[in-house]
Amino acid sequence: MFNIGEFARHGRVSVRMLRHYDAIGLLRPVHVDQATGYRSYEARQLARLNRIVALKDLGFTLQQVRSILDDKVNVEELRGMLRLRRAELQSQIASDTARLAQVEARLQIIEREGAMPAEDIQIKRIPGVRVAELTGIAAGFEPESIGPVIQPLYEELCRRLDRAGVTLSGPAIAYYEDSPDGEGILVHAAMPVGVEPGGDHDFAIVDLPEIEEAATIVHRGPMDDVMPTVQTLARWIDANGYRSAGYNRELYIEYGEDRDAWATELQEPITRT
Repeated sequence: MFNIGEFARHGRVSVRMLRHYDAIGLLRPVHVDQATGYRSYEARQLARLNRIVALKDLGFTLQQVRSILDDKVNVEELRGMLRLRRAELQSQIASDTARLAQVEARLQIIEREGAMPAEDIQIKRIPGVRVAELTGIAAGFEPESIGPVIQPLYEELCRRLDRAGVTLSGPAIAYYEDSPDGEGILVHAAMPVGVEPGGDHDFAIVDLPEIEEAATIVHRGPMDDVMPTVQTLARWIDANGYRSAGYNRELYIEYGEDRDAWATELQEPITRT
C-alpha cells in the first residue's frame, strides 16, 4: 500500500491532482482512513494512473478519459476520437507554422531596416455587406487612373442616395474587378445601406460577399499616395507564405476635407501558397 505522497511520486503526478481525480471519481484510493482522511493506494492502480496521464497527454478531457477507461467508448468510437484529435493537432500546427512565418518575416524587416515597421498588418475575416453603388471603368489600377473615375462616382452616388432618402449604415467601400473586355478595371463606388434590392432606384443594390481571409493594412493620407502602402502589403503577403486572391477592397474609415487625415483600410483577399 502507498500513501498519497508515495503514490504521487511513483506516478509522476501531484498530490493535488490525485485528490482531484478522487473527487471526480476517476481514480479513487482503495482505502480512506475515516479518522484522518488519509488516502491509500495499491500498486495495481499505477496502471490506471499511467493510462490517465497518457490519454491526457493526447489532449483528451478528463470526462473523455473516464469514458475510455470505464469501457464506455468502443474501439470505433476511440478511433474516431483519435482521428479528430489528430485533425485538431494538425490544424494547430498549421496555425503555429503561419504565426512562426509572421514572426520570421517581422524579424527580417527589423534586421533589414533596423527598426520595428510602423505598419500593422492583420489577417481577418471581412463580413458581407449590402451596398448601394455606381460603377465606372478606369484604364488601369494605378491611383492616377482610379482617382478621376471614383471621385465623381461617389459625388453622384451621394446625390442620388440623398434624393432617395436612403440612410447610410457604414463608411464607404470601393472594390474592383477586371472589365468584361479585359481592357480596363471596373470601379465600384459603394455605400453600405439597409435598402432591399429590386426597388426602383437609380443606383444598384448589391450584396458584397464576405472575404474569408484578408490581409489588411491602414493607409493614412490621400489615395494618390497609396502605392507604398500597397507594396508594403504585397511584400508582407509574399513573405508570410500567402498569395493574393484578387483586387483589394478599400474601406474609407476617415474621410473629409483634410486629405492628410484620411484613413483607408486596404483589404486584400489571400490564400495559402
